This record gives sequence, structure tokens and C-alpha cells, in this order.
Amino acid sequence: MAVLSKDEAEQILKKVIGFSKADGIQATLNGNDGGNIRYARNSVSTSGEDSNVNLGVQSYFGKKAGTATINEFDDASLEKVVRRSEELAQLAPENPEFMEPLPQQTYGGESKTWSETTAKITPEYRAKVASDSISPASTKDVTAAGFLEDSRNFNALANSKGLFAYNKATGVNFTVTMRTNDGTGSGWAAGTATDVSKINPSLASKIAIDKALNSRNAKALEPGKYTVVLESSASADLVRLMLNMNARQADEGRSFYSKKGGGTKIGEKIVDERVNIYTDPWHEDVPASPWVGDGQARKKMDLIKGGVVSNLFYDRYWAAQKNVAPVPFGGNSIMEGGTASIEDMIKDTKKGVLVTRFWYIRPVDPQTLLFTGLTRDGTFYIENGKIKHPIKNFRFNESPIIMLNNLETLGKQERVVTSEGNPNGFIPSMKIRDFTFSSLSDAV
Repeated sequence: MAVLSKDEAEQILKKVIGFSKADGIQATLNGNDGGNIRYARNSVSTSGEDSNVNLGVQSYFGKKAGTATINEFDDASLEKVVRRSEELAQLAPENPEFMEPLPQQTYGGESKTWSETTAKITPEYRAKVASDSISPASTKDVTAAGFLEDSRNFNALANSKGLFAYNKATGVNFTVTMRTNDGTGSGWAAGTATDVSKINPSLASKIAIDKALNSRNAKALEPGKYTVVLESSASADLVRLMLNMNARQADEGRSFYSKKGGGTKIGEKIVDERVNIYTDPWHEDVPASPWVGDGQARKKMDLIKGGVVSNLFYDRYWAAQKNVAPVPFGGNSIMEGGTASIEDMIKDTKKGVLVTRFWYIRPVDPQTLLFTGLTRDGTFYIENGKIKHPIKNFRFNESPIIMLNNLETLGKQERVVTSEGNPNGFIPSMKIRDFTFSSLSDAV
């Protein structure tokens, strides 16, 4: 069992701190237990579990710091890793941006990142998920490929200034792609949660099968600007790209949040006034650790409020340079949604495109947040309030800023799985006007 209790972690870290002969010391203890099952071509290919605990120690003399790690926890090993970190610190050059560790912090309410239900996931559960996905696919001439991964982990931090922090968390992620056996149709669905009872892998598999069957023999649609209905994964994969809200990059003129002539865009309206995005470590559906890696306390905080930039993230060094309070990076992102379902948005669309998800998204211009990428696994043409037929995939060139200025309708929020990043987000589906598809893609 690699998930140590709060008392067990504190006991080890106190020993580590006690061995220190440096000006100061900070130690982190992290552990995880996890399991997974992967299937492809309608059969299980891999299944396994892993378990690990690691101790990281940073000692410092003045502004010279050294770090060493170990995964042995007897007293001799603990003293050995402390001595090694001190040796490395003596050899290191001074770090002009070094910040001494924090004293004890206060961390809001009780963390919501742990679920006993998820912690009790068994190999039999994982096998049933695979079976419930593969069996219906086989009966419909469809090939399933999926991956279920569950985890239980803890993080603890202590230092010679008296700080101690501890958090434990669970998580489960499921993704599945269904391909018709004639190679002309593809569907995708996913689910993620802290509490496994909040996802339904069987339903996700059915959705992916239906999308695969309905997307066979797609027709080509001329590239151009279209009204789009974005399912929540597609929405999130673009929204997450505007949430690198680093104040230093903005102050130094290296990001979209840099203000012309100097400074940042805090206080500027950048998107539709219906857009409200915030971070909250105690959110019921997408909780996060109440502290960040150096021990700073997270808090509920607006990022975009009424379309206006409310806050940027300041690390402790940069905050000191700017004479402002540090603002630690959030552990999640929540965008307020509306009440419309995907079906509601389709009914209200005269001509448009339904997008299941995006894939292979790459930056074009970081100053304007222009990105390019592809649609995938279920793209459909909407006409007069109904899905008329499947269409070939597109390449898009779009910015989340332009997209959120062209907002038509906000749908319901979901905890999202995205294609290329994990925003730990609770993001709505959306209807957007004038979304730019630049060319066709022959990929199914």
C-alpha cells in the first residue's frame, strides 16, 4: 500500500527534517497505487497495477540549493539522502530567484479529492468495463479500443520553517474509440471522475458505437466559417488553451495577456460577457488539492468574470518583484454553463456542424492564441434543426478568444476528458458562430 496516512507521512518527514545540518530543508513525500486495463481490436491487450513511494529532499545554504531523491525509508537511508542533498547544495551556484520555504500555512476546508468507492476498484471491475465495451461492439460489427485507469495517491510536504501539508486523492479515467469494421465510421466517448460512481463506461461505449455507425460514409463539406455545436470535450480542448495565465509571461510581453505598451490585461474585457471561469479546489464535481507544490494555499478565485480578466497567477518570486501578493496556480478550471442540451442547440441551428472532439492541436501564434487542429470521431452536418448526414473531418484555425467572442449558446457543464491535455475542468458544451474550418482532412 503506497498511500501513507497523514500520520505516517508526517512521521517520516519529521525524521528527514531532523537530520538536516543545512541552513534549511524542505522534503516532499509522494505515493500512488494504480491500476489499468487496455483493449484494442476487441480484446484486452494489457492489464496491470503499479505502486510507488518517493521522497524528495531539498537542502539549501543561502541561495545555493541541492535536491536528492530516494525510495527507501529506514533511518540510514533517510539520513543518506539528506547528506546527499547538502553535498549538492554546497556544489551548486547561487540561484538569484531562490525563495526560502514558507512557514506553516492554513488550508481552507477539508479536501474533497478522495473517494472510497474509487479506492476500492478491483481488477474484476476493470475487466467488466472492458467486457461491457467489447461485447456490444462485437455484435454491431464494430471494433473497440479503450483504456481505463484508476489511481489512489497522496502528497505530503514539510520543511524546517514548520510547514506541514498533506492531501490524498483518487481518480478514474475512461476513454473509448469505436471503429466500424468497414473502416468508414468512428466514434469516441470518455468519462473522468474522483468518484467512479459518477461515470458510466457502458453508456460511453454505447455513445461511441452509435457515433461510429452514424458517421459511416461521410460526405465532404466545403471548408469555411460555420456555426458549430461543440460537445464539452471539444469546448474544453480550446478553452484550456487560454488558461495559461502566468503573470510573469504577461509582464514580460510573452503572452496573450500582455498589454500593449506594457503591463497585463487584468481588468480588460476579452470575451463575451457571459463567460465566467474560475478555480475552486473544493468544487464538488472537479475537486483539487488545497495546496500547491511549495505549500501555498489555493483558494476559490475568478479568472475571467463577465468576460473580463480578473486574475493572473504570480509565483512567489515574481510577486516579490512586483510587490504584490503571490497567486498560486489553480488545480482546476470551472466555466459556468447554461441549461441547453446538445439536442436543444441542434434544434436551434439552421446550418451548422456538430463536433464530437478535436485532436492534434498545435499553436500558430501565442500572442493571439491562434491554434490549428483537426476534428475527429464523429463530425456531422446540421440542417434545419436536425443532423442531416456525417461529414468528413476538417482542419480548423481558431483562437479560443475569438471563439468565446462568437458565443451563441452555453450548454450544460461536464467534467471533461480532452484529447491532449488535462485541465481538470468542468466545462460546458457550446454553440459558436463563424468557426473557421480551413481545409478538409481525409482521416476517419
